Amino acid sequence: MDKYTAFKSLKSNKNTSIKNYFSTKENIVMGILNVTNDSFYDGGKYVEEIQIINQVKKMLDEGAKIIDVGAQSSRPGASLSKEEDELKKLLPIIKLLKSNFKNIILSIDTYWSKVAEEAVKAGASIINDISAGEIDKKMFNTIAKLDVPYILMHMKDIPKNMQTDPNYDNVTECIFNFFKEKLKILENMGVNSIALDPGFGFGKTIEHNYILLNEFKKFKKLNKPLLVGLSRKSMIYKPLKIKPKNALNGTTILNTIALKNGANILRVHDVKEAVECIKISKLAQKNN
Repeated sequence: MDKYTAFKSLKSNKNTSIKNYFSTKENIVMGILNVTNDSFYDGGKYVEEIQIINQVKKMLDEGAKIIDVGAQSSRPGASLSKEEDELKKLLPIIKLLKSNFKNIILSIDTYWSKVAEEAVKAGASIINDISAGEIDKKMFNTIAKLDVPYILMHMKDIPKNMQTDPNYDNVTECIFNFFKEKLKILENMGVNSIALDPGFGFGKTIEHNYILLNEFKKFKKLNKPLLVGLSRKSMIYKPLKIKPKNALNGTTILNTIALKNGANILRVHDVKEAVECIKISKLAQKNN
């Protein structure tokens, strides 16, 4: 047995349980851990070890099933990160979290295949790619080789220019067809554990975002779990003329609408409120 086959074998049982979270029948919360200074909401808040440990413990205690770690900024206007810079930040944090939280499930927010591979070898379990393999053409092959769950997000262009006059003939139809094409490629490569994220705020106007939210049920036809990242985004704070720090109430409202329209995974900064949102939404649907 070669070294890579042995590595893959050791992970197989664990990956089976993790893939159970990628279900069209479950609702779970993914907690966001940004370890960059350049994030629109919490940049610079979690850079010291004690800050990271305390925040992750809080999110796990509040009910997060997955912790999504990002070491690069994807805010509008941000330049692409360098693989080496990402790995320099990520690998020590993966080691730190795996040593402090025995059964933690880590997702890595990256568009680089090298980062994905090194992160999984270090103990990460899921890759969250905002570019859906568009930035690094090696990503799909890497995911197939690693055999890990993959989050496929739609983004128009790259963060640096994604908000420069984005336009679509029909935003929902365009993203639906984009997913359909990408899924066909991935499934032909043997990758089936995939969640879909329409990428609210990534190359979309505020109007596009609300059209997507209202037509979100259409993505259920693709028979994959659906992830939404609405937490404290500009589609909330700009219309309300508030700051991201005051956008928690709006986030909960949008998460509630998303759940009603078929969302399975809520990717959030505020785990407690998202878990409560799922519980109340389930009760409401049960008695509907």
